[in-house]
Amino acid sequence: MNPEQATFLMHSMIGGFEFESPTTRKVIAAIPDDKSSYQPDPKAKNAKQLAWHIVASEEWFLKSVIAGGFNMEGDGEEKLPAGVSTIDDILAYYDKNVPPLVEQVRKLSGEKLAAPVDFFGVFKQPNVTYLGFLLNHSVHHRGQLSTYLRPMGSKVPSIYGGSADEPFQASAQA
Repeated sequence: MNPEQATFLMHSMIGGFEFESPTTRKVIAAIPDDKSSYQPDPKAKNAKQLAWHIVASEEWFLKSVIAGGFNMEGDGEEKLPAGVSTIDDILAYYDKNVPPLVEQVRKLSGEKLAAPVDFFGVFKQPNVTYLGFLLNHSVHHRGQLSTYLRPMGSKVPSIYGGSADEPFQASAQA
């Protein structure tokens, strides 16, 4: 992949990420704080852990692309940072930390985006392709989290169209 192709791909992928982020935020916001310990199975993360996993992973993938490399230190996987304990705190953290990283990704050179980056010895891909991993990972876990909402007594927001709780409404322009 050449630098121009990598830059084009970055703009496409980061645009897709920005399109999906408000929906991810809506799903996390639908978690009732008093029921955030809900988990559908003992092997599953509870809702708050899953919400944090989404946010921490998005931050980790973006930072890793910016750095041009991956490491497991500081990925925030299990432990909530100091001052983050509620769903609102998780959303505030997301709002504060993820958008500036998106802007940093937008400023990366085509050379840095095209550079091969090792992913823990499993594979080596152009750096920009990890934005696709970021997006797929977030959408996957957002879908998982959306299945928790009704059993917790919450409403499921629209994701790719209406839901029983938030029916599809065409825009006034339609």
